[in-house]
Amino acid sequence: MGRRRSTVTGFLVLAFLATPAAAQKTSVPLPVLAPVTGFASIEAASQKNGTNLAERTIRDVRIESRVLDAQTSPEGAIATWERAVRRPLPPAVIGPLLGPQMLAVMPLAQSVGVPLLTLSTNPKLSEAGNPYFFRFLPSDAVAKAAHARYVVERLGARRPAVIYQATVDGQAARDELAKSLANLKTRPVLEEGVAPDAKDQAALVARVKAANADAVVLHLRASSLAMVVREIRKALPGLPIVASAAMHQPSTAALLEPAELKGVCAETAASPASAADGPMKEFADAYRKAFKAEPDVYAAAQYDAIQMIAKAASDLAKASQAITPLSLRGALSRDSYKGLVTTYKSDGRGNMAHEVQIVCYDGVSRIPRILERYAAPSR
Repeated sequence: MGRRRSTVTGFLVLAFLATPAAAQKTSVPLPVLAPVTGFASIEAASQKNGTNLAERTIRDVRIESRVLDAQTSPEGAIATWERAVRRPLPPAVIGPLLGPQMLAVMPLAQSVGVPLLTLSTNPKLSEAGNPYFFRFLPSDAVAKAAHARYVVERLGARRPAVIYQATVDGQAARDELAKSLANLKTRPVLEEGVAPDAKDQAALVARVKAANADAVVLHLRASSLAMVVREIRKALPGLPIVASAAMHQPSTAALLEPAELKGVCAETAASPASAADGPMKEFADAYRKAFKAEPDVYAAAQYDAIQMIAKAASDLAKASQAITPLSLRGALSRDSYKGLVTTYKSDGRGNMAHEVQIVCYDGVSRIPRILERYAAPSR
């Protein structure tokens, strides 16, 4: 996937050096609702940076994004939506990455007819039958199937312990893991929820140890993940850990020593920091230069989502068609787009991404390497 090229990505470096005059571009307003403050702020910061980098590299249209703090509650998302979405309607909105917030604003998007793009992986979103919904990371229905397969088929685990975030999204992921593990004829020896604000994990790790687990499966946000991994490594240094996408984030890995990461893997749609060549490497280098930080999948998928919007808007403008919520929804529903992370194509329920990678740390570096790839089963 690292060698895929989009019509926009090829201009990645040149766009920093030359930008067409503003008068030659069609403007596309794009509100971005993100949990800038709260327990998902690390992921939101990556979203914000991905938005910024996409704006710098798009040549044919002018994306006029506005990143708004939706905090972490459904009420916060609704209030932010009401501030951002007014007449005239924007052609599209990037919605929050938290499932409960998306469930709150999806009816609002449908009622006014505005495409709502998201990085939320909550599988319930695609079950709502909302024609204005578009997801740019794999649903947990896909990601957790890959997660479970790696644990059982590759690691040979038969007694996994499952630890998940005690939130709506965490419970939805736990349910998908339970189904996937059952399909693989494997039953967890322990299932525990962790509150986002929990500080002491010693008792939890003691229960993992007492259950005699042969692997630990984690689905946690970045704010909780490093703490749990550290405690497990202290008590059970050789136990395999396979975590959710937050683990691949360089900002999460930076909280741990490389030795603590040995035997730790993660499911993710991509690991931009691991790229050695191709468009993803170009993106990673540009990201490092712009933000003095390592990129993650939230930044790359956000970049891709905005690039797909820009490509659709540019095509409409070249065909002398109006760039409206309806015309943009048609393009997102119909077209495929080769991005950095994957080739995006709607499955008819708004799921645009359908591939998962497993990345693992070697105990020496904080940059993981890709060990396995899984594609969503054909429907």
